[in-house]
Amino acid sequence: MIVWILFFVLIILILALDLGVFNKNPHIITTKEASKWTAIWVTFSVLFSGVIYWLYGTDYIANASHLTQYGAALKFITGYLIELSLSVDNIFVIAIIFASFKIPQKYQHRVLFWGILGAIVFRGLMISFGVIIINKFAWTTYVFGVFLIFTAMKMLFGKDDEDFEPKDSFVYKTLGKIIPITSETDKEKFFIKTEKGKSATPLFVALIVIEVMDVLFAVDSVPAILAITSDPFIVFSSNIFAILGLRSMYFFLANMLEKFSYLEYSLIAILSFVGVKMLLHDYFEIPEWASLAFIALSLVVGVIVSLQKNKNKSYNSISRDDE
Repeated sequence: MIVWILFFVLIILILALDLGVFNKNPHIITTKEASKWTAIWVTFSVLFSGVIYWLYGTDYIANASHLTQYGAALKFITGYLIELSLSVDNIFVIAIIFASFKIPQKYQHRVLFWGILGAIVFRGLMISFGVIIINKFAWTTYVFGVFLIFTAMKMLFGKDDEDFEPKDSFVYKTLGKIIPITSETDKEKFFIKTEKGKSATPLFVALIVIEVMDVLFAVDSVPAILAITSDPFIVFSSNIFAILGLRSMYFFLANMLEKFSYLEYSLIAILSFVGVKMLLHDYFEIPEWASLAFIALSLVVGVIVSLQKNKNKSYNSISRDDE
């Protein structure tokens, strides 16, 4: 309980510094600033794996966990990489939502900040439920494994949903029945007074749609992390650190998403691997270092292939122009 309390205090402190100090005044986050914060979050997450290593060697957790220090640290990093990689699809959707509701760039960080708070609550509930289910009904591990493989195959053979329109979504229509929605904005306010009374601005609508979409994405990512470990603290902490870094990663990748088009195949490989691992866990134990190596290699290959393909396209385009 002491560890959980200290962890929540740390998260609250981080969020308070984020909104109250570093991003007190709304501003457009440049690619340079976003890359700096992305590096900071990744570094901070890697350093926290050292905290995990220390914690699982102390009386605080060692007596309540079957994990070794080394194994716990590896599981944290593996879970963090899985959640971070699966967040790439989430970034695509967030970009579409912001564009659809015409959210000014200077206020997008505020929307994502409050989205993080909601994500922490919902992820916590989903993780708690998932851990309880797996520990009480061991056979559900196979269900999760099949589900992850099905998701991977759907991504591989399914049609890309590029026609997603937030304003036609069930969430938007339902929200409109609950509270009046206005297209007007007033700086970073979520609600303003209109002729219809207190109305939700596009910022609030975008926040709700993003929140619901995050829950839908968590349906994939939470079982994927539970395949690595059912230890609630590692699952939750790795998930939260990935979510905290999602904002800066969004601003870093938002304008470069097309350059990493082949990264989707990396996600398919990771989901398939994790699904197979869940199905074979009673017959064959895959070492943690092997899982981490496969996931890291999948991401690296996806990035390299994407960059190489874009380089070839640019070269061919220049060659045709010269002709």
